[in-house]
Amino acid sequence: MELDYDLQSLQEMRDAVKQAKHAQLQYLSYSQEQVDKIVKSAADAAFAKSAELGLLAVEETGMGIAEHKKMKNEVGSKAVYESICNEKTVGIINEDKVKKIVEVAYPFGVIAGIIPTTNPTSTAIFKALISLKTRNAIVISPHPHAVKCTTEALKICLDAAVEAGAPEGIIRWISKPSMSATTELMKHDDIDLILATGGGGLVLAAYSSGKPAYGVGPGNVPVYIEKTANVDKAVKMIVDSKTFDNGTICATEQGLIVDRNIQQMVIRQLKNNGAYFLDDKEKRQMEKLISPTVGKLNPKIVGRSAVVIGKMAGITVPENTRLLIAEETRVGKNVPFSIEKLSPIFPLYTVTNHTEAKDLCLRLLNIGGRGHSLALHTSDEQVAKEFALEMPVSRILVNTPSSIGAVGATTGLMPSLTLGCGSFGGNITSDNVTAKHLINIKRMAYGIKDVAIPKPNPQLVKKEEQKETENVDQIVEEVLKQIKPQGELDPQLISEMVNQVLKKYQTN
Repeated sequence: MELDYDLQSLQEMRDAVKQAKHAQLQYLSYSQEQVDKIVKSAADAAFAKSAELGLLAVEETGMGIAEHKKMKNEVGSKAVYESICNEKTVGIINEDKVKKIVEVAYPFGVIAGIIPTTNPTSTAIFKALISLKTRNAIVISPHPHAVKCTTEALKICLDAAVEAGAPEGIIRWISKPSMSATTELMKHDDIDLILATGGGGLVLAAYSSGKPAYGVGPGNVPVYIEKTANVDKAVKMIVDSKTFDNGTICATEQGLIVDRNIQQMVIRQLKNNGAYFLDDKEKRQMEKLISPTVGKLNPKIVGRSAVVIGKMAGITVPENTRLLIAEETRVGKNVPFSIEKLSPIFPLYTVTNHTEAKDLCLRLLNIGGRGHSLALHTSDEQVAKEFALEMPVSRILVNTPSSIGAVGATTGLMPSLTLGCGSFGGNITSDNVTAKHLINIKRMAYGIKDVAIPKPNPQLVKKEEQKETENVDQIVEEVLKQIKPQGELDPQLISEMVNQVLKKYQTN
């Protein structure tokens, strides 16, 4: 009799963890040179298939743009590899000759990796590479709507890794993913760490599993064009970023804020770059599409093009439309344009100055996206520093596309497809998660300071003993008062009994 889907999913997950555990124990004995050869082989293989995997992801999920997914796969493979290839992750990784401390790296063990539908191949490649680099095994749970493309990306990495000498089970996956299997995977006794990239519910489940976890929160990235910005350049960057892969990267700009005295220039340039401005009626139609249920995003619009979304809302827009924009003044979970939309849709807010802009950015972040990212276009370094000091985010992207800048494509940030949100977003780290987050470090420390340990003061010891005797005498007296003995009792005998009881409790 064939098992039902959920039972097959659970059994496959358990088998995968068992295989990964066995492989990871073998992988522990590998040298840095062997590990580096394996990582390079996997990265090169994934990079070579970037275009093919990008097309496969779009075909399966219906989200995004194949050429853009190719770029994300290239970041997840080549850029990630180049950022970690020279890191020491095996054995002694650092020696401090002055402090006489030796640092030794060791892996977590078996990692559970959760992959989102928005970035199904690039995130899978990225997580596989940083796990291989750190001598961890990884078991991946793909999104149910992106199983084929995610598993294909993992097969490419695994085949190349094994050919370079890796143990066969070092990368495993669930080809029939289910919520129950993913939940049990995160709680499995042989899982040592969780890498969760996805929605808030998934991240909460990861943190509630009882395991160490790197979870990343949602983004609702405000972008502010300050009056000193190069408007033409800023608008082009923002439109290119917002429409990159149809807005599926969590670091993509979500709310556009402009200074009043450059508003008309910004609007003109937005239109020149393919933006379509909705009138009041069209805005109401779009609001119903964005969020049919208050506070919740309609998943059907995620990763779709502006033209397709327009048709879904019953709005006819020019075929060359790249971006849909509506002017907005309100912020709240009940205001559809102000929530994270993961699609080429923008609200346009107008402010008087950067102080008002900071307040508006904070309000947008407070309804979703605290701890993630904020984008800023300005020529005023003081303004940039004010935002950096005051905004509750982990990344401030200045004069660069936020979507790809946050993942390290156009900035000096570590290339990563898992962006921590720090304590602002309820995460354990605010870093771009990478290989260094997947190793533990033990330290061997030599003595370098002589410390004189003082002996007990005899007078103080004597006083303590005297105090203890007085306490015993007091207890004996209280006991005699309470029991009111009929005959004579020996106080010395009672005192010895009390001392024995006290010694017993002190020993325990």
